[in-house]
Amino acid sequence: MKTIFVGLRHVRVVAPKPCGLLLVPLLALLLWAPTLLSQERPQVVLYQDSILPIDLNEVIVVSLRKQGLEHQKQHHPLATLDAYLESSNRVNMIKRGAYAWEPILNDMTTERLAITIDGMRIFGACTDRMDPITAYVDVSNLSSVAVSSGQQGAEHGSTIGGALDMRLEKSNFRPLGWTTAVETGFEGNNSAQVLGGELNYSGERFYADTDIIYRKAENYLAGGGKEIAFSQFTKYNLSVNTGYKVAEGQKLLASFIFDEAVDVGYPALPMDVSLARAFIGSVSWVQEEFLGKFQDWETKLYANSITHVMDDSQRPDVPIRMDMPGWSDTYGYYTQAKLKTGRHTLMLKWDGFYNRSLAEMTMYPNNPNEIPMFMLTWPDVRTLNSGIYAENVLKLKESTLKLSTRLAVQGFHVADELGLNSLRIFHPQMEARQTRFLKSVAAQYRKEMEKLSVVGGLSFGDRAPTVSEGFGFYLFNSFDNHDYIGDPDLKNEQAVEGHARVLFPLKKLNLGLEGNFFHTRNFIIGEIDPDLSTMTIGADGVKIHKNLDYANLYNVSLNGEYDLTTQLRFSGLVSYHRGVDQDNRNLPFISPLSYSGTVQYTSNGFTGAVSMRGAADQVNFNPEFGEDRTDAYTVFNISVGKTFRLNNDEVFVKAGVENIFDTFYSTYTDWNNLPRMGRNIFATVSYNIN
Repeated sequence: MKTIFVGLRHVRVVAPKPCGLLLVPLLALLLWAPTLLSQERPQVVLYQDSILPIDLNEVIVVSLRKQGLEHQKQHHPLATLDAYLESSNRVNMIKRGAYAWEPILNDMTTERLAITIDGMRIFGACTDRMDPITAYVDVSNLSSVAVSSGQQGAEHGSTIGGALDMRLEKSNFRPLGWTTAVETGFEGNNSAQVLGGELNYSGERFYADTDIIYRKAENYLAGGGKEIAFSQFTKYNLSVNTGYKVAEGQKLLASFIFDEAVDVGYPALPMDVSLARAFIGSVSWVQEEFLGKFQDWETKLYANSITHVMDDSQRPDVPIRMDMPGWSDTYGYYTQAKLKTGRHTLMLKWDGFYNRSLAEMTMYPNNPNEIPMFMLTWPDVRTLNSGIYAENVLKLKESTLKLSTRLAVQGFHVADELGLNSLRIFHPQMEARQTRFLKSVAAQYRKEMEKLSVVGGLSFGDRAPTVSEGFGFYLFNSFDNHDYIGDPDLKNEQAVEGHARVLFPLKKLNLGLEGNFFHTRNFIIGEIDPDLSTMTIGADGVKIHKNLDYANLYNVSLNGEYDLTTQLRFSGLVSYHRGVDQDNRNLPFISPLSYSGTVQYTSNGFTGAVSMRGAADQVNFNPEFGEDRTDAYTVFNISVGKTFRLNNDEVFVKAGVENIFDTFYSTYTDWNNLPRMGRNIFATVSYNIN
């Protein structure tokens, strides 16, 4: 079996056998649980906040409804969710246009991440990854985004790089009565218009939150005034959240999101999107007291349906016109409960999902006498996954130990006979069905000292190939100009991860030094097959997804906050990343040295901020994957905001300038060197009626 590692630092770690690695903590958790159940109730001692402090997580506040300081601190309150995520210390974004950027965490893209909406698994319907899950919600729906690194994200599914859980905004039975809010905003660079509103009722037994938002933007201008054609978009989003308190400690919750984007341009790609539509719904039961001493029982049933239509009808010159619709339907569930006793906090979760992914392509020849060509690019792939996640947090005198594990079984079924036979051209022995077993185990330790806090951990996890990696049929990648074909016989990726963080909490200064290393066996990537012919006109060749022996990725970052005065704070971050395979080839989308800094002023409802971010030259690029050198850049932003009171209502006004000096630049994540937006003046107004 080939070997791949995912790890931390330059230390070379040899991965143990997965089964042996998993058995110790799993058996410990399972054997220990009956002992807990047999203990007497009076012995239970609750330790609050025993889980959150140990996780290497980041929470990005995105709530538009959030009152007070956090709301005021947001640089651009009505920015897209993409912009909020990019402001994170951990997340970067691949940009193919002005809409639907793809998240990167630990230098890994979405196939190596678990991305959820309130714990719900959702899968995009685009073979070109033009619709990451983050595209189907809006900041108006959310309270926050929880970012978990590596196997700390295994609670949300099998993952290598980590997880993003976008948490819906809920009133949660606060006795607020009726509340209403209206938000509007404008951006000068691309004439973007934002208009939103919400109507909420919250009482002690029932709440209902509704919001709607509309966004429309024209082509944006890069630095120096260059117009970026086909960068327009229009988006509509509606969200409804309700809750009913059946009895004390028993709640029935429901949520629904409708999201639709039309006329979306992708200037870095050869095609645009005429429609991206999602229906997302769930029903949950939440109960404080459960079986025995288990508490906080939550069970959720959910379903979502996504339709995504790519076309090039608006492009003036194309070699051959194409339509590429895709569909993704997912049905899932999870049920979880916690047990707190003594120094232990145990959490058990059982989850699963069923997904159907189907995509097709029709090519229309310029000669009307020729017959259009049809193919299935995703051959109606059905995925069934069921897993168990267990977590135990042990609170010691001045330290905390967290053990967690996930075991899952995942099956694939290629349901379309035409698609199956098409793939058998390249893989004659492939079966219509296959089953894979997925494993994860993690240990993390935190030690609190007088002027020092240390966190460190080791973990192992694996993932199955995605639908594109396993069953994709002639998927064109414009970044490296190659067609891609899946391989159903790919081995699971397996990653060993090590991470460490040291925190120095001083009186006015907080410093943090953090690093992680991933050693990934069976790393999945496309490799050229010179014997195959291209399907796309102008493509340079065909790549088939293969398992490399291994790949190493690591990153180190230093961040800090300094209180200059009680009203004035400085925060900054510097990070360095590296990624190579077994032949020392540079991996794609690895960040160069990057940095950011912000000076924030807050006083009596007034906020002001000056920020900058930038990166050094990207010198560790790889032309085999379509990359080239990216020049260094630094951009500056400024914003001011003020909260006013009108009777009992609140008005919050904010304005600012992004890319103050109108710098022309692109980053390592900008598809085909797509230039970023130039100088942009924005203004937002939020009016909350209480």
